Amino acid sequence: MILEQITVGGCKSYLLGCEQTRAAIVIDPELSQVDTYRGLAIQHGLRVHYIVDTHTHADHFSGSRQLAAALGARVVMHALSPAPYPDMRLEDGETLIAGSLKLKALHTPGHTRDSMCLVMDDKVFTGDTLLIGGTGRTDLPTGDPHALHESLFDKLLRLDPALLVYPAHDYKGRSHSTLGAEIAENPRLQVKARDAFVEMMQHLDLAAPTHLTEALRTNMSGGKTIAELLSDAAAKVPFMSLSEVNDRIGSNSRDLVVLDIREKDAFESGHIEGARNVPRGQLELRVNTELPDPTVRILTCCEFGKISTLAAATLRELGYTRAAAMDGGMKAWREAGYAVTDAT
Repeated sequence: MILEQITVGGCKSYLLGCEQTRAAIVIDPELSQVDTYRGLAIQHGLRVHYIVDTHTHADHFSGSRQLAAALGARVVMHALSPAPYPDMRLEDGETLIAGSLKLKALHTPGHTRDSMCLVMDDKVFTGDTLLIGGTGRTDLPTGDPHALHESLFDKLLRLDPALLVYPAHDYKGRSHSTLGAEIAENPRLQVKARDAFVEMMQHLDLAAPTHLTEALRTNMSGGKTIAELLSDAAAKVPFMSLSEVNDRIGSNSRDLVVLDIREKDAFESGHIEGARNVPRGQLELRVNTELPDPTVRILTCCEFGKISTLAAATLRELGYTRAAAMDGGMKAWREAGYAVTDAT
């Protein structure tokens, strides 16, 4: 069997391949690594049939949908996943087969309601149910320490102790462990009594994941991340450098409308000479009045260069085909030493 472990920060994902049929399965893909999985599949001559998320991730963005679309594969999650996009939903005890690869779903709620482990002959991919030297936390949405205790002590830890453990996270550079080693050495698994285990999990006092709200929103709904929205917008518009903008304003400003989309107070505190102010939130409502000529050349700018990219893409969708965005925002403009004009 081909096994590739991909690590990004503390997140771990896996590419499994059947050497006889070249069928493959990807487990817990991370959005930023979609091209990595594609490259590894090509390198090994594999065709990915299934992409599995072991649970609804709260600390990173799943790449399942994007990878499935790129490879023509099917997204697989547990039956209790709230996400609307899985092509297949596994129940406890069901097996996913691709060539000689056979992964049995073991429903292990606790970290999340839809958590599952994937068991093979000599391996178990534990998601965030069991980590090396730890367990998944239970204080995030749908987490339940009572359920985690049952999943661990009544199900997962009763499997063959020789099974190799491959978790979805590890922050100390370790690639895998064994069930036997975790049973013997994992500090949290030494607290076997249910009440004591629950008490321990309820008082871990862990910091919330960095992108908790956005990760849950996108992973549960199939919506886009902010980075994806910005990337999509950036692919639709051209950009103009700060130096080019500086060369074109003033005497040449008649052939270029600089549209500052910051709020009024920010605009009045300092803006590019000759710029017009239309806050982003009012753009669609005021565009016909402010920009009656759809053939005019428009340059959008904002404080950091991100919202202006979205605005330029919106203007192009509205028919202003010569809209572009300033490469950088007013912060970069000021730091470069270019002149600004205030309301006075």
